[in-house]
Amino acid sequence: MCEGRPGYYEKLGLLNTKDTSYNQNAHMRKIFCLLIFISTIASAQKTSGFNGLNMNPGNLFLLSDAKTRSISPENLTGEPGKGGMATLENGNARNNARELGQGWKVNPYVIIKAGETFTMAEITGPGAIQHIWMTPTGVWRYSILRFYWDDEKEPSVEVPVGDFFGAGWGSYAHLNSLMVAVNPGSAFNCYWVMPFRKKCRITMTNLNTESMTLYYQVNYTLTNVPDDAGYFHAQFRRSNPVKGGICTLVDSIQGKGQYVGTLLAWGVHNNGWWGEGEIKFYMDGDTQFPTINGTGTEDYFCGSYDFDTRKKNSIGIDETNYTEFSTAYSGLHQVVRGDGHYGVMQRFGLYRWHIMDPIRFEKSLKVTIQDLGWRSGGRYLVQQSDISSVVFWYQAEPHHRFPRLPSKDELEEN
Repeated sequence: MCEGRPGYYEKLGLLNTKDTSYNQNAHMRKIFCLLIFISTIASAQKTSGFNGLNMNPGNLFLLSDAKTRSISPENLTGEPGKGGMATLENGNARNNARELGQGWKVNPYVIIKAGETFTMAEITGPGAIQHIWMTPTGVWRYSILRFYWDDEKEPSVEVPVGDFFGAGWGSYAHLNSLMVAVNPGSAFNCYWVMPFRKKCRITMTNLNTESMTLYYQVNYTLTNVPDDAGYFHAQFRRSNPVKGGICTLVDSIQGKGQYVGTLLAWGVHNNGWWGEGEIKFYMDGDTQFPTINGTGTEDYFCGSYDFDTRKKNSIGIDETNYTEFSTAYSGLHQVVRGDGHYGVMQRFGLYRWHIMDPIRFEKSLKVTIQDLGWRSGGRYLVQQSDISSVVFWYQAEPHHRFPRLPSKDELEEN
């Protein structure tokens, strides 16, 4: 572009092609343009350096200036070179390590006493959480996980720890998905990317009357965060029982963002198929009718026909059974069929991640699901189920204040 266009430069008054020095200057112009080109490429490479976020198999080979850090009971600050420094005097596993001493798994867990709040992590940004692993003891509904971004006073995440990881019924059920994994025996993992600009603070509150033990690890990176990055949010609700057949999953989202996931722990109080209800997304001022309207509960969770697998038994009679499944984006990962003693209610765990199809909103979002089954004569039955939900979304701060978290008695799995 710099060479071969003397008329262009003439118009700008930068070049007189009649000047006998024109040919002599051609070589200098070539060098000048080459230097500009090299400088532009170098500048682009410098400013577009990989920031260590948006990880996937296609970019694992890219080098980055992002700094990898990790917080656990063995390194509560995540500082470089500070892991495994606990001594026998201040380690919770001091008795186990008494013959080996410092550096030999002296403090791999924390104990959170009844009624206490423990700060799991406090990080100065900018950066992003990339993976969390933990295995908490006790009653999972009584352990409340909270995340605070930057300097906010109200949490952006406030969820019982079991429900956050899809274990809302308090017992192990394998969950194998892109964003959340629950592995034997009670290993909770999440891979939600959670960017922050100034600060991140994570706490765990023990509502129980007994102490709990918590092993955990928060893996994060310190790096530049894009200007258009939203903040991660998760909100818990419980309707027990659902009244009027409409269960509100969230109705207080205000601002710009995208909805990315739903977890339900659904307890059924009646016989028969319980999942005819439609999920509805009221976006950006929708009133009576939503913009997005599903066709049924099992349809929204990417199943069909009651999650039934129909087959003939050994004597040739057709049988139908709920079939658990757990995939990258959706699942019916838990079916509690009852123990024939005290735990007799049918219970289900379901998840749906909107990874490839996030639901984007500009001003507001409300999400409901109908609590609908069947009655005689092919008629719909408005049910009164026990539905606990966790919804996940990203948005620009500030966010609207969450509703009051249910009390300990209201959280109880009854």
